[in-house]
Amino acid sequence: MNAARRSHGRSPSAPVGSPVADRALHVVRAGALTTVQDGGRAGYAHLGVPRSGALDPGAARLLNRLVGNPVDAAVLETTVNGCALRPRSAVTVAVGGAPCPVRVAGRPAPWGVPVTVPAGALLEVGTAVAGVRSYVAVSGGVAVEPVLGSRATDLLSGLGPAPLADGTVLPLGRPVGPPARVDAVPWPAPPRELVFHVVLGPRDDWFTPDAVRELTTRTYRVSPAANRIGLRTEGPVLGRARAGELPSEGMVSGAVQVPPDGHPVVFLADHPTTGGYPVIAVVRAADLAAAAQARPGTPVRFRVVRRR
Repeated sequence: MNAARRSHGRSPSAPVGSPVADRALHVVRAGALTTVQDGGRAGYAHLGVPRSGALDPGAARLLNRLVGNPVDAAVLETTVNGCALRPRSAVTVAVGGAPCPVRVAGRPAPWGVPVTVPAGALLEVGTAVAGVRSYVAVSGGVAVEPVLGSRATDLLSGLGPAPLADGTVLPLGRPVGPPARVDAVPWPAPPRELVFHVVLGPRDDWFTPDAVRELTTRTYRVSPAANRIGLRTEGPVLGRARAGELPSEGMVSGAVQVPPDGHPVVFLADHPTTGGYPVIAVVRAADLAAAAQARPGTPVRFRVVRRR
Protein backbone atom coordinates (compact mmCIF):
# COMPACT_ATOMS: atom_id res chain seq x y z
CA MET A 1 0.00 0.00 0.00
CA ASN A 2 1.30 3.48 -0.85
CA ALA A 3 2.77 5.21 2.21
CA ALA A 4 0.58 8.23 1.54
CA ARG A 5 -2.55 6.13 2.09
CA ARG A 6 -1.63 4.64 5.46
CA SER A 7 -3.79 5.76 8.34
CA HIS A 8 -2.58 3.56 11.18
CA GLY A 9 -0.11 5.08 13.64
CA ARG A 10 2.13 4.53 16.61
CA SER A 11 1.93 5.39 20.26
CA PRO A 12 1.98 9.07 21.41
CA SER A 13 5.56 8.51 22.57
CA ALA A 14 6.72 7.83 19.01
CA PRO A 15 9.70 9.84 17.74
CA VAL A 16 9.11 13.23 16.13
CA GLY A 17 7.80 12.78 12.60
CA SER A 18 6.40 9.30 13.27
CA PRO A 19 2.65 8.84 12.69
CA VAL A 20 0.49 8.99 15.83
CA ALA A 21 -2.82 7.15 16.31
CA ASP A 22 -5.95 9.23 15.49
CA ARG A 23 -3.85 12.06 14.00
CA ALA A 24 -4.45 12.08 10.27
CA LEU A 25 -5.78 14.20 7.42
CA HIS A 26 -8.49 12.98 5.09
CA VAL A 27 -8.13 14.51 1.61
CA VAL A 28 -11.58 15.63 0.47
CA ARG A 29 -10.36 17.48 -2.63
CA ALA A 30 -6.84 16.88 -3.90
CA GLY A 31 -6.71 19.77 -6.38
CA ALA A 32 -4.80 19.92 -9.66
CA LEU A 33 -1.50 18.73 -8.16
CA THR A 34 -0.88 18.51 -4.42
CA THR A 35 2.24 16.74 -3.18
CA VAL A 36 4.05 16.08 0.08
CA GLN A 37 7.32 18.04 0.26
CA ASP A 38 10.12 18.68 2.75
CA GLY A 39 13.77 19.66 2.42
CA GLY A 40 14.41 16.93 -0.15
CA ARG A 41 16.95 14.13 -0.64
CA ALA A 42 20.42 15.65 -0.64
CA GLY A 43 23.41 13.51 -1.56
CA TYR A 44 21.93 10.90 -3.91
CA ALA A 45 22.65 12.38 -7.35
CA HIS A 46 25.29 9.67 -7.92
CA LEU A 47 22.42 7.17 -7.72
CA GLY A 48 20.32 9.12 -10.21
CA VAL A 49 18.06 10.58 -7.51
CA PRO A 50 17.38 14.34 -7.66
CA ARG A 51 17.01 16.38 -4.49
CA SER A 52 13.30 17.20 -4.97
CA GLY A 53 11.68 18.99 -1.99
CA ALA A 54 9.60 22.17 -1.80
CA LEU A 55 10.03 24.48 -4.79
CA ASP A 56 9.58 27.47 -2.44
CA PRO A 57 11.64 26.27 0.54
CA GLY A 58 11.48 29.60 2.35
CA ALA A 59 7.68 29.44 2.46
CA ALA A 60 7.73 25.84 3.73
CA ARG A 61 10.25 26.63 6.48
CA LEU A 62 8.33 29.70 7.67
CA LEU A 63 5.02 27.84 7.81
CA ASN A 64 6.61 25.05 9.83
CA ARG A 65 7.89 27.60 12.35
CA LEU A 66 4.43 29.13 12.57
CA VAL A 67 2.80 25.82 13.59
CA GLY A 68 5.63 24.77 15.95
CA ASN A 69 7.26 22.17 13.68
CA PRO A 70 10.94 21.61 12.91
CA VAL A 71 11.69 23.67 9.80
CA ASP A 72 12.23 20.56 7.65
CA ALA A 73 8.93 18.85 8.56
CA ALA A 74 6.87 17.63 5.60
CA VAL A 75 4.18 20.00 4.30
CA LEU A 76 1.72 19.97 1.41
CA GLU A 77 2.51 21.86 -1.80
CA THR A 78 -0.58 22.73 -3.87
CA THR A 79 -0.66 23.93 -7.48
CA VAL A 80 -2.96 26.79 -8.53
CA ASN A 81 -6.33 25.58 -7.19
CA GLY A 82 -5.52 24.41 -3.65
CA CYS A 83 -7.10 21.46 -1.86
CA ALA A 84 -9.57 20.57 0.91
CA LEU A 85 -8.65 18.54 4.00
CA ARG A 86 -10.50 17.17 7.04
CA PRO A 87 -8.42 16.35 10.16
CA ARG A 88 -9.41 13.48 12.43
CA SER A 89 -8.25 15.42 15.50
CA ALA A 90 -7.78 19.11 16.23
CA VAL A 91 -4.69 20.51 14.51
CA THR A 92 -2.93 23.83 14.03
CA VAL A 93 -2.38 24.73 10.39
CA ALA A 94 -0.81 27.60 8.46
CA VAL A 95 -1.33 28.27 4.76
CA GLY A 96 1.21 30.40 2.87
CA GLY A 97 3.23 30.66 -0.31
CA ALA A 98 0.90 31.85 -3.07
CA PRO A 99 -1.86 34.02 -1.54
CA CYS A 100 -5.24 32.27 -1.57
CA PRO A 101 -8.54 32.25 0.32
CA VAL A 102 -8.71 29.95 3.35
CA ARG A 103 -11.87 28.65 5.01
CA VAL A 104 -12.39 26.53 8.13
CA ALA A 105 -15.79 24.88 8.60
CA GLY A 106 -17.20 27.17 5.92
CA ARG A 107 -15.96 30.40 7.51
CA PRO A 108 -13.14 32.63 6.25
CA ALA A 109 -9.85 32.08 8.08
CA PRO A 110 -6.60 34.06 7.94
CA TRP A 111 -3.85 33.27 5.44
CA GLY A 112 -0.21 33.29 6.52
CA VAL A 113 -0.77 32.79 10.26
CA PRO A 114 -1.46 29.72 12.45
CA VAL A 115 -5.12 28.77 12.91
CA THR A 116 -6.85 25.91 14.74
CA VAL A 117 -8.91 23.44 12.74
CA PRO A 118 -11.20 21.36 15.01
CA ALA A 119 -11.53 17.61 14.56
CA GLY A 120 -13.81 16.87 11.61
CA ALA A 121 -13.92 20.47 10.34
CA LEU A 122 -13.18 21.09 6.68
CA LEU A 123 -10.08 23.14 5.82
CA GLU A 124 -10.43 24.64 2.34
CA VAL A 125 -7.37 26.05 0.58
CA GLY A 126 -8.65 28.03 -2.38
CA THR A 127 -7.34 29.04 -5.79
CA ALA A 128 -4.20 31.18 -5.74
CA VAL A 129 -4.97 34.83 -6.44
CA ALA A 130 -1.30 35.45 -7.24
CA GLY A 131 1.59 33.05 -7.76
CA VAL A 132 1.23 29.32 -8.36
CA ARG A 133 2.05 27.16 -5.32
CA SER A 134 0.50 27.42 -1.86
CA TYR A 135 1.80 25.44 1.11
CA VAL A 136 -0.04 23.87 4.04
CA ALA A 137 1.86 23.12 7.25
CA VAL A 138 0.13 21.05 9.94
CA SER A 139 1.26 20.67 13.56
CA GLY A 140 3.29 17.46 13.82
CA GLY A 141 4.06 17.42 10.08
CA VAL A 142 2.87 14.99 7.43
CA ALA A 143 4.28 11.64 8.59
CA VAL A 144 4.25 9.47 5.48
CA GLU A 145 7.05 6.90 5.37
CA PRO A 146 10.43 8.44 4.44
CA VAL A 147 12.28 7.20 1.35
CA LEU A 148 16.05 7.79 1.35
CA GLY A 149 15.64 10.10 4.31
CA SER A 150 12.90 12.30 2.83
CA ARG A 151 9.11 12.34 2.59
CA ALA A 152 9.15 14.42 -0.60
CA THR A 153 7.19 13.43 -3.68
CA ASP A 154 9.56 13.31 -6.67
CA LEU A 155 7.55 13.53 -9.88
CA LEU A 156 10.47 12.48 -12.09
CA SER A 157 11.79 9.41 -10.28
CA GLY A 158 8.50 8.40 -8.64
CA LEU A 159 10.09 8.22 -5.18
CA GLY A 160 8.04 9.24 -2.15
CA PRO A 161 4.26 9.26 -1.81
CA ALA A 162 2.10 9.60 -4.90
CA PRO A 163 0.49 12.98 -5.58
CA LEU A 164 -2.62 13.31 -3.45
CA ALA A 165 -5.93 11.89 -4.69
CA ASP A 166 -9.43 12.38 -3.31
CA GLY A 167 -9.86 10.02 -0.40
CA THR A 168 -6.15 9.77 0.50
CA VAL A 169 -5.47 9.59 4.25
CA LEU A 170 -2.24 11.24 5.40
CA PRO A 171 -0.81 10.33 8.83
CA LEU A 172 0.39 13.17 11.03
CA GLY A 173 3.25 13.24 13.52
CA ARG A 174 3.23 14.28 17.17
CA PRO A 175 3.32 18.08 17.74
CA VAL A 176 6.61 19.14 19.28
CA GLY A 177 6.15 22.84 19.95
CA PRO A 178 3.48 25.50 20.41
CA PRO A 179 2.37 27.57 17.42
CA ALA A 180 3.97 30.98 17.00
CA ARG A 181 2.11 33.85 18.63
CA VAL A 182 1.82 36.28 15.74
CA ASP A 183 -0.93 38.42 14.26
CA ALA A 184 0.66 38.82 10.83
CA VAL A 185 3.82 37.71 9.03
CA PRO A 186 5.40 39.58 6.10
CA TRP A 187 5.43 37.59 2.87
CA PRO A 188 7.16 38.44 -0.40
CA ALA A 189 4.81 39.06 -3.31
CA PRO A 190 4.90 36.59 -6.21
CA PRO A 191 7.34 37.83 -8.85
CA ARG A 192 6.19 40.15 -11.60
CA GLU A 193 9.47 39.35 -13.33
CA LEU A 194 12.09 36.64 -12.82
CA VAL A 195 15.69 37.83 -12.88
CA PHE A 196 18.11 34.90 -12.94
CA HIS A 197 21.75 35.67 -12.22
CA VAL A 198 23.84 33.12 -14.09
CA VAL A 199 27.36 31.84 -14.49
CA LEU A 200 28.00 31.06 -18.15
CA GLY A 201 29.02 27.51 -19.01
CA PRO A 202 29.98 24.77 -18.92
CA ARG A 203 28.80 24.40 -22.55
CA ASP A 204 28.32 28.00 -23.70
CA ASP A 205 30.92 27.29 -26.39
CA TRP A 206 28.33 25.05 -28.08
CA PHE A 207 26.35 28.20 -28.95
CA THR A 208 27.00 31.11 -31.28
CA PRO A 209 28.10 34.45 -29.84
CA ASP A 210 24.74 35.82 -30.96
CA ALA A 211 22.95 33.12 -28.95
CA VAL A 212 24.84 33.99 -25.77
CA ARG A 213 24.04 37.66 -26.35
CA GLU A 214 20.35 36.82 -26.95
CA LEU A 215 20.17 34.85 -23.70
CA THR A 216 21.64 37.64 -21.62
CA THR A 217 20.00 40.69 -23.21
CA ARG A 218 16.55 39.61 -24.42
CA THR A 219 13.41 38.87 -22.40
CA TYR A 220 11.89 35.39 -22.21
CA ARG A 221 8.57 34.36 -20.69
CA VAL A 222 7.51 31.43 -18.51
CA SER A 223 5.89 28.72 -20.65
CA PRO A 224 2.62 27.03 -19.62
CA ALA A 225 4.62 23.76 -19.80
CA ALA A 226 6.76 24.76 -16.78
CA ASN A 227 6.59 22.29 -13.88
CA ARG A 228 8.55 20.99 -10.87
CA ILE A 229 11.15 19.43 -13.20
CA GLY A 230 12.00 22.57 -15.11
CA LEU A 231 10.90 26.09 -15.87
CA ARG A 232 10.41 26.08 -19.63
CA THR A 233 10.62 29.39 -21.44
CA GLU A 234 9.27 31.02 -24.58
CA GLY A 235 11.26 33.59 -26.51
CA PRO A 236 14.34 33.91 -28.74
CA VAL A 237 15.73 30.66 -30.12
CA LEU A 238 19.37 30.03 -29.21
CA GLY A 239 21.43 28.93 -32.20
CA ARG A 240 24.09 26.23 -31.95
CA ALA A 241 27.70 26.60 -33.00
CA ARG A 242 28.11 22.81 -32.99
CA ALA A 243 25.97 20.02 -34.40
CA GLY A 244 25.18 16.74 -32.67
CA GLU A 245 24.65 16.02 -29.00
CA LEU A 246 26.82 15.55 -25.97
CA PRO A 247 27.22 12.28 -24.11
CA SER A 248 25.06 12.45 -21.00
CA GLU A 249 26.67 14.41 -18.17
CA GLY A 250 25.72 15.47 -14.66
CA MET A 251 23.02 18.10 -14.12
CA VAL A 252 22.40 20.41 -11.16
CA SER A 253 19.50 22.54 -9.98
CA GLY A 254 19.59 25.83 -11.88
CA ALA A 255 21.23 24.37 -14.99
CA VAL A 256 19.98 26.21 -18.10
CA GLN A 257 19.71 23.40 -20.59
CA VAL A 258 18.89 24.08 -24.23
CA PRO A 259 17.01 21.31 -26.07
CA PRO A 260 16.84 21.10 -29.89
CA ASP A 261 14.01 23.66 -30.11
CA GLY A 262 16.46 26.31 -28.82
CA HIS A 263 14.33 27.48 -25.88
CA PRO A 264 16.14 27.46 -22.51
CA VAL A 265 14.87 25.26 -19.66
CA VAL A 266 15.89 26.07 -16.08
CA PHE A 267 16.12 22.85 -14.05
CA LEU A 268 14.24 22.87 -10.73
CA ALA A 269 13.83 20.48 -7.79
CA ASP A 270 12.75 17.32 -9.66
CA HIS A 271 15.27 17.70 -12.49
CA PRO A 272 17.08 14.68 -14.00
CA THR A 273 20.56 14.09 -12.64
CA THR A 274 22.05 13.59 -16.12
CA GLY A 275 21.32 14.98 -19.56
CA GLY A 276 22.70 15.17 -23.07
CA TYR A 277 21.61 18.64 -24.16
CA PRO A 278 24.20 21.38 -23.61
CA VAL A 279 23.97 23.65 -20.56
CA ILE A 280 24.65 27.24 -21.56
CA ALA A 281 24.63 28.64 -18.01
CA VAL A 282 23.74 27.89 -14.38
CA VAL A 283 21.38 30.04 -12.30
CA ARG A 284 22.44 31.20 -8.84
CA ALA A 285 20.74 28.99 -6.23
CA ALA A 286 19.28 31.95 -4.34
CA ASP A 287 17.22 32.95 -7.41
CA LEU A 288 15.45 29.62 -7.90
CA ALA A 289 12.77 29.88 -5.17
CA ALA A 290 11.04 32.69 -7.05
CA ALA A 291 10.41 30.28 -9.94
CA ALA A 292 7.93 28.38 -7.73
CA GLN A 293 5.47 31.27 -7.89
CA ALA A 294 6.00 32.46 -11.49
CA ARG A 295 2.85 32.09 -13.56
CA PRO A 296 2.88 31.42 -17.31
CA GLY A 297 3.71 34.61 -19.18
CA THR A 298 5.92 36.02 -16.41
CA PRO A 299 8.93 37.80 -17.97
CA VAL A 300 12.30 36.07 -17.46
CA ARG A 301 15.68 37.77 -17.76
CA PHE A 302 19.14 36.18 -17.50
CA ARG A 303 21.97 38.34 -16.15
CA VAL A 304 25.60 37.21 -16.23
CA VAL A 305 27.45 37.50 -12.91
CA ARG A 306 30.52 35.53 -13.96
CA ARG A 307 31.96 33.97 -17.07
CA ARG A 308 33.75 30.68 -16.78
